[in-house]
Amino acid sequence: MNRAIAWFVDNPVAANLMMLVMVVGGVLIMTGLQQEEFPAIELEVVQVSVEYRGASPEEVEQSICLRIEEAIEGTPDLDRINTIAVEGACVVTAELVIGSDVSAATSEIENRIDSIDSFPVEAEKPSVSKMDFRRGVLKLAISGQLDERDLKTLGQRARDEIAALTEVSQAILQYDRPYEVSIEVSEETLRRHGIDLGTVATAVRNASLDLPGGSVKTGGGEILLRTKGQAYSGIEFERIVVLTRNDGTLVRLGDIGHVIDGFEDTELRGRFNGDPSVVIKVQLIGEEDVLDAARAIKAWVPGFRASLPEGVSVTIFNDESMDLLTRLSVLRRNGIGGLTLVLIILTLFLRFRLAMWVAAGVPISFLGAMMLFPVFGLTISTMTVMALILVLGILVDDAIVIGESVHSFEEKLGDQIQAAKLGTQAVYIPVFFGVMTSMAAFLPIILVPGRMGGFFGVIGVTAIICLVFSLIESQLILPAHLAHRNTTSKRKTPSPFSIRWKAFQKIMIDWLDRLGSVHYRRLLEFAIEWRYAVIVGAVGVLVLSGAMMQSGRLRYQFFPQVEGNVAFATLTMQSGVPLVRTELAVSQIQAAADQLQAELDEESPGQSVVVHTFGSIGEQLGRDGPGGGEKLGGSHIAEVGLELVPSEQRKVTMEEVLVRWRELTGPVPDAVELVFGSDAFSAGDPIEIELYGTGDVEELTQASAMVKQFLSTLVGVSDVTDSFRAGKQEVQLSVRDSALPLGITQIDLARQVRQAFYGEEAQRVQRGRDDVRVMVRYPQSERRSLGSLEDMRIRTRDGVEVPFSAIADAEITRGFASIRRTDRTRVVTVTANVDRTVTTPDRIMTAFRQWYPNFEVAFPKVSNRMGGEQKEQAEAAGGIIKYFGMALMIIYVLLAIPLRSYTQPFIIMSVIPFGTVGAIFGHMVLGWDLVFFSVLGILALAGVVVNASLVMVHSINGCRDEGLSLQEAVRTAAINRFRPIVLTTATTFFGLLPLMAEKAVAAMPMVPMAISLGFGVLYASIMTLFLVPVGYLVLEDLATLRNRVMQRSEDIHSSGNTIEA
Repeated sequence: MNRAIAWFVDNPVAANLMMLVMVVGGVLIMTGLQQEEFPAIELEVVQVSVEYRGASPEEVEQSICLRIEEAIEGTPDLDRINTIAVEGACVVTAELVIGSDVSAATSEIENRIDSIDSFPVEAEKPSVSKMDFRRGVLKLAISGQLDERDLKTLGQRARDEIAALTEVSQAILQYDRPYEVSIEVSEETLRRHGIDLGTVATAVRNASLDLPGGSVKTGGGEILLRTKGQAYSGIEFERIVVLTRNDGTLVRLGDIGHVIDGFEDTELRGRFNGDPSVVIKVQLIGEEDVLDAARAIKAWVPGFRASLPEGVSVTIFNDESMDLLTRLSVLRRNGIGGLTLVLIILTLFLRFRLAMWVAAGVPISFLGAMMLFPVFGLTISTMTVMALILVLGILVDDAIVIGESVHSFEEKLGDQIQAAKLGTQAVYIPVFFGVMTSMAAFLPIILVPGRMGGFFGVIGVTAIICLVFSLIESQLILPAHLAHRNTTSKRKTPSPFSIRWKAFQKIMIDWLDRLGSVHYRRLLEFAIEWRYAVIVGAVGVLVLSGAMMQSGRLRYQFFPQVEGNVAFATLTMQSGVPLVRTELAVSQIQAAADQLQAELDEESPGQSVVVHTFGSIGEQLGRDGPGGGEKLGGSHIAEVGLELVPSEQRKVTMEEVLVRWRELTGPVPDAVELVFGSDAFSAGDPIEIELYGTGDVEELTQASAMVKQFLSTLVGVSDVTDSFRAGKQEVQLSVRDSALPLGITQIDLARQVRQAFYGEEAQRVQRGRDDVRVMVRYPQSERRSLGSLEDMRIRTRDGVEVPFSAIADAEITRGFASIRRTDRTRVVTVTANVDRTVTTPDRIMTAFRQWYPNFEVAFPKVSNRMGGEQKEQAEAAGGIIKYFGMALMIIYVLLAIPLRSYTQPFIIMSVIPFGTVGAIFGHMVLGWDLVFFSVLGILALAGVVVNASLVMVHSINGCRDEGLSLQEAVRTAAINRFRPIVLTTATTFFGLLPLMAEKAVAAMPMVPMAISLGFGVLYASIMTLFLVPVGYLVLEDLATLRNRVMQRSEDIHSSGNTIEA
C-alpha cells in the first residue's frame, strides 16, 4: 500500500484520471437511473387462484383449496401456505424461504397443480403466477353522468392508450363490470315448448361458431373454406334457431326468451366526486421510471380530455409521483444543507484548499458509488438518498485524518510531496481498518430478514459502496491533490475579505487548539488520576440509560406512524344484504365525509383540505404499496376514500381526520365491520393475532370474540375486528329417495338448479379485448324469489317433468362469507388499529401477553401467533441480534489485526454502548419515540464510533514505540488526536443536523435514524476522548498486576525449591 500511495503522489495524472472516471462515469450512470419512492423488492411468493363461479366458500374450500394445498405441500423452499376461500374463488399463496429461486418454485408448483385431475368441471383453469412488486404511479378517474356502457367504453379506450405509452408497463381498469350476454328463458316457456335450459345452451353452441373447413385447390388458386356463424351481439343471438316444429316453423331464441347484451349480474359501481366513474390504475412492473411514466400520462391527458363528451371529466388522483418528488426533494435539500455545514466546519479549521479537497471527497465518492448502482440493482429512491445523507459526514472522516497527518508532516518537513507520502502512510492502516469497521457495521442492515429487510438492505448496500469509494479517494486521490496543490496566491496583495477570513480562521483554530491543549488536557489529567472512578461512572451511565428504557419514559415502537394523504373507510355489511342497505350505509359515511370536509374548509380559510372524494360499492381494492391489503368483492362490500392536500400544506394530521370522520359517522346499522385507515406505507396491521389449532369454527369464533372484547377495553385501540364473517343464507338441496326410481340423481338436481339460477355457460365470445360469457338461465325476476325454486320442474333423462318439491328437500342454513387457512388449518385473524399518539403496538401486545393465561383457561385447544407488524418486528429483531453479533466479531477482528493485540480492541469497542446512550438521549431531547429506523442508525453507529478510538490507540502505541513513557504516551496521543476527533465528530453531526431538524412529513421516517447516528457519534466521541485513554491505562494496570502476581508466584515457588535443597 505504501508503494501505491507514493506512486499516485508522484503521478498526479493517474490520480486525476481516476477521479475523472469516477465523476464522469457517475454522472452518466446517474442520469439513466430509475427513480422510485421505494425500491422494488423480490417477493418470494407464488399465488395459485381458481374461479369456481356460483360456489359457496365451503364448496370452494372442499373442492378446490384442499386439493391445491395437498398438491403443493412439500414443495422445496416452501415456508408457509396461506389460503382464502370466498364465494366463487380460491386463492392460495405459497410463501417461500427468503432467498429462494422463485422461478423454479413457480414451475414446480405449476406442474403439481397441472397434475390435479379432480377439480369440478365448472371450475376455471388454475392460474399460477409469481407475485411481482408493482410500483404505483397514479390513478385516473373518468366520471360523469353517462350510462355504464359508454363509461366503460371510455375507460377501455383510456386504458389502451395509456398502456401503449412506452413509459408505462401496466394500466388496469377498475370499477367496471365485465360484459355478458344473458339468455333468459322462463320455466313456463320451457314447459310450453317441451325443452330445458340445457337444450337452449346446446342450440347456441351448435349454431354460434366459426370453423375453418380447409381449402380447395383450383386452377385459379387455393380457396379457403370457412363456416361462419358466430354470434357476437344480442341481436345475432336472438336469431339462433332453438327448435323446428313439425310444420317446419322455426323457433328462435328471440321467440322464447329475452337476450340481454349487457353486464355480469354483480353489484359493482364506482363514484368520483359524486359522479359515476371508472378508474384506471397505472403501475410499473419492470425498470420503467415513475417520474417518466407520470410525465408521459400528464402529457397525454389534455388530448384525451378534449375528446370527451360534455359533462365527462378525467382527473388524476393518488399521484404517487408527486409523493416521490416531494420526498426526494426534502432529502436532497437536507443533503445539500448537511454538505454545506460540513464545508463550513472544514473551512473554519482547515486551510481553504485543504478544506476544499477534503470536502470534494464527498461528491466524488457519491458519483463513484453510483457507477455500481446498476450492478447491485440500486435506483434513485428514498432509501438510497437516505443512505447518502447518513454517510455524508462519515465520508470526510478518513480524509480529515489524512489531511491532518499530511499537514503535520508538512510543517515538520516543509516539503509538500514528501509530507503527502509520509502523512498518508503514517495513518493509512488505522484509516483503512476504520473504514472496514464502518462497512461491517452496515452488514446487519443488509441482512435484516423479513419483508421489510428488502427495503432497509438498500441503505446498507449504498452506504458500503460509498465507503469503498471514499477509501479509494482518500488513500490514492487526495494525497496527490495535497502534494501538488498551489499554496501561493496569484494575487500580489490579498483581498480585504481574505485578510479578514484568515484572521477569523486563526481565531477559530487558536480556540480549538487552546480547547485541546489547555481545557481538555486539564480534564484528561483528572480522568487519568481518577481513572477507576471514571470507569465506574461510565458503567453507571449505561445502567441509567437502560433503566430509562425499561421505565417506559422513552417509548419504542417498531414502525413509526407515517402520514399519508388518502383516508379510507372500508365497510363490510352482513353477507347477502340487499344492495339498498349497503347504499344507505355508504350514504351515511359519505354524509359524514361531507360534513368533515365543510368543517376542515372552515378551519382553513382559502384552502380546500379535501381534494377529491371517491368510493365504490361491490369491491374493496385495498391499499396500494407494501402495507396493502387484498381485493375483496360482493354487494355487501363498500369503500369511501378522501384524498387530502399534501401533509406539508395542511395543519390537520391524518390521525385527526380519521378520528373525526369516525366520530361523525357514528354507528352504522347492519355493519359487520367499519374500519378507518390511511394509505400510508406500513409493515402491516399494528395488531394482528391469528387463532388456530382446532377445526371447530364455532370454537374459533368464540375465542376470537373473547380476544376482541379484551382488546376493545384497551385505551388507544380502535377498529377491532376479525376475519370471520357469517355468509349468505344457503338453501342446501338433497334428492329424496322417491326420485331414484325416476332416474334423478343428486348430480341431475345440482346441474339443473345451477343452470336455472346461476346459469349454464353456453360459450365464450371474444369481442376485442373482452372475453364475453354467454349464459343461459332463468329471467332475473325468477332468480329473485325462492318461490321459483318451488315451482321449478326437474327433467328426467326421458324428458319427463317432475315438480321440484316432489323429489327434493331444501334446508335453509347460513355458511361463511370467507374461510381462511394457514398451513392447511382453519384460522381466524383478529386485527386492530392503534392510536400511536396514545400508546404503541408493543404496549398493547404486552398487555395481551399478560392477559393471555385467562384465554388459555377458556380455550385450551386454541393457539395464537402474531402477524402483521408484530410478525415483521419479531423476524427483524431475531435477525438483527444474530447479525449484529456477527458484525461485532468482524469489527473485533478488524481492530485486532492492525493493533496486533487481543485485548486492545476491547478498549476501542467499549465506546460502542455509549453510542447507544447518545442515541437514546437524542431521541428524548428531540421528543421522538425509538423506532426500528432508530435501531438501524444504532447498528451503523457501531462501526463509526470505533474509528476515532482506533486511531487514538494506534497513536498511543506509536508514541510508546518512540520511547515515551506509558502515561506520557497516553497524554500526548490523546491531545494530538483531540483536533481530528472534534472535526470528524462535528462533520458527522452537522452533516445530519438538517435532517434531524426537518419538520416535513415526507422525511419523518428517516429522522430517527439520523438522530441515532448524529447524537450517538457525538456522545461516543466525548467518551472516546476520556474512556479510551483511561481504559488503556486500566488495561496496563491489570497487565502489571497480573505480571506481579505471576512474578510473586514464581518467587514463592523458587523459594520453596531453595528451602527443600
